[in-house]
Amino acid sequence: MKILVTGGAGYIGSHTVKDLLKHGYEVVIVDNFSSGHPELVCGGQVIQADLRNKEQIADIFRQHKIDAVLHFAALIQVGESYQDPQKYYLHNLLTSLNLLETMLRHQVKQFIFSSSAAVYGAPQKIPIEENHPLNPVNPYGTTKFMVEKILADYSRAYGLRYVSLRYFNAAGADPEGELGELHSPETHLIPNILLHLLGKNPDFQVFGHDFPTPDGTAIRDYIHVTDLARAHVLALERLLAGSDSQVLNLGSSRGYSVLEVIKEAEKITGRKVNIKFGPKRLGDVPVLLASSRLAEDWLGWERKYSDLETIIRTAWEWHQKH
Repeated sequence: MKILVTGGAGYIGSHTVKDLLKHGYEVVIVDNFSSGHPELVCGGQVIQADLRNKEQIADIFRQHKIDAVLHFAALIQVGESYQDPQKYYLHNLLTSLNLLETMLRHQVKQFIFSSSAAVYGAPQKIPIEENHPLNPVNPYGTTKFMVEKILADYSRAYGLRYVSLRYFNAAGADPEGELGELHSPETHLIPNILLHLLGKNPDFQVFGHDFPTPDGTAIRDYIHVTDLARAHVLALERLLAGSDSQVLNLGSSRGYSVLEVIKEAEKITGRKVNIKFGPKRLGDVPVLLASSRLAEDWLGWERKYSDLETIIRTAWEWHQKH
């Protein structure tokens, strides 16, 4: 089986490529390296291309007999999406439409989509299940929501079979130390804490300390990137075996506040975080927590690395080396 992985030189994409190769798949990675990194490529054939260019996509499908597509390539910064929504609609929507158009032309009808909990917006109930109303509150989340609507229409009209994976807060690093999180700029909580502890930033800012939570800081659901990667490959296997389309949450079903994460990082590293409190960010909600029962049942998915200690320890080991 030859699998096309867009954004395969990114954080979650690279970990998924590693799992695909481990399980015997042939992998073709497509990345424009605007945010991906060559050092995160651990195998497979790499093609530098831009999904906004239809002809480049067509060339890839003409040269390779692709059996299925895993689509990670996207812009992911929520704050930037508020400031420059056009950029997000062009990158996240146009690229997905171009890719799907070429897939259908070449009769490739298995598609795994990297979606997000951002499609839910402010939760009406916790934990969030897949049937929760979708009401994204930022342009980034809206692009993910719109691609999911497109997939549902394409499935009905053209026989596309897809799995849309809505994940919460990806975190951690490859337990074998080969891969890790490398964003520029870095906007995620755990790597920013660790970069601060490595002396990269003098202060660590906590956004909001008056949320209606036990310690006043926001509570989030963290899922280890290796467990996420495993879920993508399990979803691919379900589609290749003939399963119908599905939408799944991927989370740990356990929430931690910002201050709890900081405390665990201090415990693991033996270093102290210099906390500065700042205002809440636009669109921040007090609690985001997934129900992942459907993924557990439908995929047979088990989380092996998603306890907070393992998430931070693996990330710390990788950041110290890199």
